[in-house]
Amino acid sequence: MSIAHIKPAAIAFLIAGTIPLGIGCEARGPAERTGEKIDRGIQNVKDTIDPPGPIEKAGRAVDKVFDR
Repeated sequence: MSIAHIKPAAIAFLIAGTIPLGIGCEARGPAERTGEKIDRGIQNVKDTIDPPGPIEKAGRAVDKVFDR
């Protein structure tokens, strides 16, 4: 299936769905920062047991760029 087969309305829907991602972001509070630290700690333990591959590392790098 090529991108030419996707209807313009579907493309508009996908684009419109990404707009709210950048709107309304506020500074993180202390509880959210603590939760993120816990999440990173858990992920580090998982990575020690099962190291991520190159694709997963690239995905994480992209996530870091868009994470504010």
